[in-house]
Amino acid sequence: MLARDPAALELRADPAALAPERLLVFEVRGSIAAFARAVSRIPGLELIDEEELPSDEDVAPVAYLLVPDVRALRQIESLWQTWVAGRDLPQGHTAWRDVFACLRDLRPWGPDDRVQPLDASLLDEEIFGKADHELVPLEVEIVFRPNADAAASNEASVARAIAAYGGTIVSRAKLDDIAYHAVLARLPVAAIRMIVERSPASLAGIEHVIYIRPQSLATEIDVSDKVPLAAIAPLPAVVNDPILAVLDGVPMAGHPLLRTHLSVEDLFGLEPNTLVAQRVHGSAMASLIVHGDRNKPEPPLPRQIHCIPVLGSADRFPSDRLIVDLIYQAVMRMRGPTDPSAPHVIIVNISLGNARRRFHGQLSPWARLLDRLAYRFGILFLVSAGNVSEEFPVRAFATGRDFEDAQENARARAVLRAIADVQADRRLLSPAETVNGLTIGARNIDWVPQADRALARANVNPYPALDTANPSSALGPGFADAVKPDILMPGAREHLRVVRSGGEIVVAPARASRGAGLKVAAPPAQAGIEGAEAYTNGTSAAAAIASRTAHRIHDALEAEYGQEFLQLSNPQRAALIKALLVHSARWPGPTATLVRDLLGPFGRGQAPRQKDNIRRFIGYGAFDADDAVACAADRATFWAVGSLANERSVDVSVPIPVAIGGRTHPHYISATLAWLTPVQPGRKAYRAVRMKLVDPVDIENLGVTAHGNQPDGNQTNRGTVYTRCWSGDRAAVVTGNMVVPLKIQREPDAGATVDEMVPFGLAVTVSMPGQIALYDEVRARVRPTPVRP
Repeated sequence: MLARDPAALELRADPAALAPERLLVFEVRGSIAAFARAVSRIPGLELIDEEELPSDEDVAPVAYLLVPDVRALRQIESLWQTWVAGRDLPQGHTAWRDVFACLRDLRPWGPDDRVQPLDASLLDEEIFGKADHELVPLEVEIVFRPNADAAASNEASVARAIAAYGGTIVSRAKLDDIAYHAVLARLPVAAIRMIVERSPASLAGIEHVIYIRPQSLATEIDVSDKVPLAAIAPLPAVVNDPILAVLDGVPMAGHPLLRTHLSVEDLFGLEPNTLVAQRVHGSAMASLIVHGDRNKPEPPLPRQIHCIPVLGSADRFPSDRLIVDLIYQAVMRMRGPTDPSAPHVIIVNISLGNARRRFHGQLSPWARLLDRLAYRFGILFLVSAGNVSEEFPVRAFATGRDFEDAQENARARAVLRAIADVQADRRLLSPAETVNGLTIGARNIDWVPQADRALARANVNPYPALDTANPSSALGPGFADAVKPDILMPGAREHLRVVRSGGEIVVAPARASRGAGLKVAAPPAQAGIEGAEAYTNGTSAAAAIASRTAHRIHDALEAEYGQEFLQLSNPQRAALIKALLVHSARWPGPTATLVRDLLGPFGRGQAPRQKDNIRRFIGYGAFDADDAVACAADRATFWAVGSLANERSVDVSVPIPVAIGGRTHPHYISATLAWLTPVQPGRKAYRAVRMKLVDPVDIENLGVTAHGNQPDGNQTNRGTVYTRCWSGDRAAVVTGNMVVPLKIQREPDAGATVDEMVPFGLAVTVSMPGQIALYDEVRARVRPTPVRP
């Protein structure tokens, strides 16, 4: 049969939306590239988009082969067994030999796949010490069927099985847009023990189940060192027309810092059961979005922000709902077609994550949901990368005193080396792998007054002179090896505490404090007080600062261009803000140099792998919010928006100011393109639309070349942001009214063609530090004009 119809075979990297009864699991060994080459030689086999294959860094990479029927599955199994036995493959099938040589194992989808190793470990911890009859929650993902009758039949079969094991179904969700069908169930400990053991007689043996996972657990934040609320200057009036929403915990809406700035919609009825003292997470994030770090006084945002709580008592996900369903319902309430409650929202803050779901190659349903909603409604989701609070060894120091007394550079090198050694355990937390959203890591910076710094001295600052990610900030890369985190935003100067020593020290991230934290609104320490302030840190705080910055960018564009900007479509404005957020990010030079020197690898041709190590820690780089919003006389930033059809391109004319010509001074040109892609779970390519910037012809005539401290073209071409920077100090050849055409190109769609025009945003900056005539010259030449493909 395979010889007659090889084209019916499809290789995928993710089983989402596929039929598991026709799936073969390929456990790959050795080089992924060698596996891809071997697969490409199978006549007619539809190969997954190669960028989505697992990377060589994965401990146990797998791929999935979807076959037309059980007969074909059994035939490939037979070929595998023949090869394992050392016998020659039958005529017409010898190309499979090279594929099999790249595998550790080949097997049908089964209990080992339905219960992943990490999930089994977490479930085992969950039931430890509990009686066999106690009920424990877990999430059961059901094989997705688009047909309503087939889906109902699958769910009924799973429901009967759950009941047979003594369990109950608490809630359900079926979201066709992302090929997601799941139930939240409670099962007795005895039944879960069988699942952990991957027994075919357990729920893990039911063919209509695709995955079994522990119930999602909300990531936590540290908010500590409460202080009395400082005097508040009269706050300006705000506009009740939000463009930014927060999906988070129940905020303390009556707090003096928040009461006029929040529009709270308690869609899920969580507010009545959440004590005021427990309203920590939502209050802190709302405070950072509205006011920024209160140690650095700034004007509040001019519009209210829309809050829909999705965390309940004790800042946890509700025990009776699936978090994916909560997020979906919240966004549909705000932006759906029927009576939307916040129709102008285009920025959504997600300072949350699933502490039980680290990214290891396969997209979580939560990330798939954000990607789909981003494209459907034109929303920019800003998502925290996640905080990894687990302890880790620093082998360069034998005692805590050695660690504390070490020179700053030696301490920084030792901590970076230690984190690199355990990087596989410090990956992004769901949904930070989102393709359409921006993922925010925590930058080790804050504005604590110098007099308060001493309050953090009980712990050790690992990076006192290094601009980089906090030790707990989760590491990239993202899906399909995309740059993640995208940017670093302030997350406070996180310190480390020594947990134990003896031959080597073991450290863990310290709590936020008055001496090392971002100052936020907090519930009062005692009843009868309107509110207090406290200190927080981490990637949740960084994502909130990023959301505030996105709003400030929108405000600046609205103030400058008025209706010309506001009349742009939601997707175009969201894509433009996304581009501008990444555009100002830069790799701090000393950090990039240190990572190169410390982690290598060394030798000719190793620059891309060195950059892989750098971007894993800091993404596209550290971001200065004030720099992104403010004007400067020695630089000019242009923007453009548009939409492109498949395999179309457009040239954007970039004015080059005469002010930079003929001068042997440092100068640079940078460009950042961002878009929102349709997504296709279960198809050949999940990221359906790809765009890129084509390097301008003869750009060297402007005295610049590609900047060394940035991801290379292949690395930045794997997500939905494409950014390039050219720099130099040679004299540029510039003529009057000179422009450089910058080509935006939509690549051929991978897999099925996407007929829609896809929106994009572009930011371009020309700068020569100290050349103060530059901005005025460019401003005189440029006014908004439509960009057409």
